[in-house]
Amino acid sequence: MKKLFFYLKPYFPRMTLGVTIKFLGSVMDLLLPWILSYLIDTVVPQRNVPLILFWGGMMLLAALIAVVTNIIANRMASWVAQHTTQSLRHDLFQKISYLSSAQIDEYTIPSLEARLTSDTYNVHQMTGMMQRLGIRAPILLLGGIFITLTLDPSLTLVLLCTLPFIGFVVFTISRKGIPLYVRLQQGIDTLVRTVRENISGIRVIKALSKTEYEKKRFYGVNEEVVRREKKAGVTMALSDPLMNLFLNLGLTAVIVVGAFRVNAGLTQPGKIIAFLSYFTIISMALMSINRMFVMYSKGSASAARIAQVLDTPEDLLTRPLPQEKTPYHVEFRHVTFSYQKKENNVEDISFYLREGETLGIIGGTGAGKSTLTSLLMRFYDAGEGEVLIKGRPVASIPPEELHRKFGVVFQNDMLFADTIYENIDFGRGLPREQVEKAARCAQAMDFISALPDGFSHRLTAKGTNLSGGQKQRILVARALAGNPEILILDDSSSALDYKTDSLLRAALRREYRSTTAVIIAQRVSSILYADHILVLEEGKTLGYGTHQELLESCPIYREIAASQMEELEKEGA
Repeated sequence: MKKLFFYLKPYFPRMTLGVTIKFLGSVMDLLLPWILSYLIDTVVPQRNVPLILFWGGMMLLAALIAVVTNIIANRMASWVAQHTTQSLRHDLFQKISYLSSAQIDEYTIPSLEARLTSDTYNVHQMTGMMQRLGIRAPILLLGGIFITLTLDPSLTLVLLCTLPFIGFVVFTISRKGIPLYVRLQQGIDTLVRTVRENISGIRVIKALSKTEYEKKRFYGVNEEVVRREKKAGVTMALSDPLMNLFLNLGLTAVIVVGAFRVNAGLTQPGKIIAFLSYFTIISMALMSINRMFVMYSKGSASAARIAQVLDTPEDLLTRPLPQEKTPYHVEFRHVTFSYQKKENNVEDISFYLREGETLGIIGGTGAGKSTLTSLLMRFYDAGEGEVLIKGRPVASIPPEELHRKFGVVFQNDMLFADTIYENIDFGRGLPREQVEKAARCAQAMDFISALPDGFSHRLTAKGTNLSGGQKQRILVARALAGNPEILILDDSSSALDYKTDSLLRAALRREYRSTTAVIIAQRVSSILYADHILVLEEGKTLGYGTHQELLESCPIYREIAASQMEELEKEGA
């Protein structure tokens, strides 16, 4: 909650004005029963019509002021809640954008999505309600009790006897409700992850006829969310009937005691009517406080989850490390790394690339190929060993400077719902000739030119209106468009035919000679002419050298090459 107060601080002047207006409206609400009591017991018996009309007009004026001030104050409260949540959501999104890969793995993407959406919504609701009811309800409660004490202290004492029971109910239930809402939000995280997995993998699910299985899996997760929501809702819902019970018992006692006091001439009928009105006001105030505690339970649980992300310490800090003089552009020196800090994902990996050289990496699934590129771009820090670029440890290079060196096509990369040109340019404001050069080199110009709108052709989300090969060529063009110092292609030609793949490699050698390339591939043909080839298995180096050297020294590489020989021969390799 401390973090939320930080975001509310800029709006304290506006909140103070809103509270003042809300206070005035609440006072007007409290005056109405008192004026009614005075009118019945004092003015009406005088039979003075002008005076009756005057006090009737005062009641109308008080009611009008109450309505107008409450509307104004509620609009101001909504404005503050809206802008506070907007700032909170902006900073949360920015913080998520700068979380390290390890931190994102720890939180999980579905959990971060839930914190950015449903949790910020709960905070918005809480912030608005606390301003609307957090002032009005206590004023009506305390003001009602104070005025009833002036009207008839004996009847007020009857009412006050119920308050300790109501306070105990609110406190006990609210204390149990917050942990339940935390567990509910965790269940929503799981639900979001399940939905996300199903939407992302919908084609695979349909292709393998697993729709019914996924429906059952979603049903189970959904049932768990419903169960947690039901438990939290039932627990918090207990407060309403219990409060109504105590309030109605108090009201019954007030009516019975009041009847005896009127009969005995100890009080007047107008005071009893006013007292019943104040009792209703006090009851509604207590019910509002109860609703406020329910929303507070939700909002505080969500605020804690948001603060957890915002307070996450910065990871992968830039460290001042000495730069070495070296002839190499990229170096891995005995690098070892583990994602879970248990079993090594890559172990004792070493290679050296001069500027403009190409490294091909090949190996089975889970061999650690993509892990090496993540370490090179410093998405993670190596557990042991060093990763250097031009003699500078990557840990000593500021992230902005480091990432500008790379052009990257990831294994599961993303195209956005925008034009082809914007997907290649990617908001970098590149010259058009640079974008077109990258498209030609990526072998994408032919199919782009054939489209009616050319570069202005609009893609759907994830590029679903393109074929797999066309998407990969657009992604390669995006990586090349910035004239990167280091090019990383992570299995970026799997959907290309052998001819297009060959033309792409030839264009890279011709147009981007000074660019150092790291190519992860499943095909031997994609790395056949690489200056160095690294063969990985279970995170360890099984072979390192040129194609010919590995055919002679590495049995596994020779086996992979032999299995693809027929296709290689067709290509003319």
